[in-house]
Amino acid sequence: MTTDDLPADLPPGKRDSIERVRTLSTLMDDAIRVPGTDYRFGLDPVMGLLPVGGDALSAVISLYIVLEGYLMGVPQDKLARMVGNVVLDAVVGSIPVLGTLFDAFWKANVRNANLLEEHVEQYA
Repeated sequence: MTTDDLPADLPPGKRDSIERVRTLSTLMDDAIRVPGTDYRFGLDPVMGLLPVGGDALSAVISLYIVLEGYLMGVPQDKLARMVGNVVLDAVVGSIPVLGTLFDAFWKANVRNANLLEEHVEQYA
């Protein structure tokens, strides 16, 4: 969804929130393209390479998207899915080697941004 895809009657504050969420999810999950492919990854798997603290820091950053969802009135069931995405990303991501690969493919932030945008489209 682009900015033009957002509902026209969406208040400016919510529009700004969606833009922040999109920027963060792209940075964490899709910022870097692997040369010669269409595959992209972000800072999340890179941060996961840092022992212990990398995945914890990544999870804290990822929870910002959940907070934006809460502030925008996302229903509890969707918020629970969003938290579940972050928890799964953090827990599996903390496993050496396997976790970094999982982080590169799971893309919890993009999933959560999409859930937030679905809510905005549905209830705006």
